[in-house]
Amino acid sequence: MKIAYLVLAHKNPALIQKQIKFLSSEDSAFFIHIDAKSEIDEFFSCNGRNVFFSTERLPVYWGEYSMINAIVLLMRQALEATQNYDYYILLSGSDYPLKSKQYIHSFFEQNKGSEFISLVKIPSKGAGIPLTKITNLRIPINRPFYRFIIRVWAKLGFAQRDYKKHLETLNPYGGVTWFALTKDACQYILEFMERHEPICQFFKGTFAPDETLFHTILGNSIFEPHIRPCVMYDDWTTSVPNSGHPAEIGEEQLRFFEASEKVIIDDVFGPGEMLFARKFSDENLNLVDRLETIIKQKKLL
Repeated sequence: MKIAYLVLAHKNPALIQKQIKFLSSEDSAFFIHIDAKSEIDEFFSCNGRNVFFSTERLPVYWGEYSMINAIVLLMRQALEATQNYDYYILLSGSDYPLKSKQYIHSFFEQNKGSEFISLVKIPSKGAGIPLTKITNLRIPINRPFYRFIIRVWAKLGFAQRDYKKHLETLNPYGGVTWFALTKDACQYILEFMERHEPICQFFKGTFAPDETLFHTILGNSIFEPHIRPCVMYDDWTTSVPNSGHPAEIGEEQLRFFEASEKVIIDDVFGPGEMLFARKFSDENLNLVDRLETIIKQKKLL
C-alpha cells in the first residue's frame, strides 16, 4: 500500500516536520504546497528524501476557489510522480495522525477500493448545507468592488443562480474538504474538470467550493457506491460559533482519543473510523507528543 500525502500549509512548520517524521515510510511521500502569502524559508526544516514541495505556489484564501487550485496542483504533481501511489490523502498543516503509520497503511490495504470523502446531497439540513451554498453568487476577495456590489445584491435577493442551468444533469453534493481517494478517483476528478470547464466556472462563484466541487463530481460518478466518510476528526461541538473553523485540539479531545482503541464517529455522513485529527499547531506541540504516547500505548495493547 503506497500513500501520497497532499499537504496544504501556510503555517506550523515544526508540526509538519513532526507529521512527516511520524508518517514516513518507504511506501509514502509528501507533496506540500506552501501558501504564496507565507514565508517559504520557515518551512525548510520540513525535509526528507520523500518530501516534495510544489514549485508553483498560489495565494490561497479561505472559502475561495484558490483552495481547489492548490489541491489540484498537488494532486497532479503526485499523479505525475515516478512512484505509483494507491491512495492520495489530503491533509492541512494543522493535522496529525491518530494511529501509527503501520496501522494507517494496513487500514487502506483492508479497505482498498473505498473512497473516503464525506458527502451528502445538497440541500442537507442534517449536515447544515443549504441550497444557497451553491446558488448564492460569491466574488473572490481580489475583486473588492464587485464583491461589495454582489453582497448588496444578495441582501436584496438578486444574487441567486439556478444551479440546474449550470450543472447539467449533475445532482449537487457537499461535505468535508479532506479526503483519502484512490488513484483512479483522483484521475477521474482531473479529467472531469478538464472536460467540463463551465461546471468548474460555476463553482468558482460559490462559497467554499472545496466542500462541494469534488463531492459533486464523485457523487455523480461510478465511484459513488464506494464512498465512505472521510478519516479526518474535527470537533465542531466546542468550536467558536459561526467561526467556520473546528475547535483546537486540547485536553478534552486527548481524553476522548485515549478512551477507546479506535476513534469511531457516526454522524450525518455515516459511521467511520478517524485516522487523523485537526487542529494542532506549533504552539501546542506538547499535545502532539502526548498523542504520540497514546498511539504507542494502544499499539502495545
